[in-house]
Amino acid sequence: METLKILGEKLRELRKERGLLQREMAEFLHITEVHYRRVEAGKVNIPTLTLCTLADYFGVTTEYLLGRSDSRS
Repeated sequence: METLKILGEKLRELRKERGLLQREMAEFLHITEVHYRRVEAGKVNIPTLTLCTLADYFGVTTEYLLGRSDSRS
């Protein structure tokens, strides 16, 4: 599976676990809701610093978000 799609699926899963809306994630990242939806859909790449911010926020590794590890920690 393509890395961007894996990232999007992981973000969607983590967001739903926390009961957050896409709008709330977009606000947290200071991006539009449309752009965040595209991230979850695996249609756009994100900067490395954003990837790190998301990993820290959800308490997981960047390797987990990218689908390179099944371990969240």
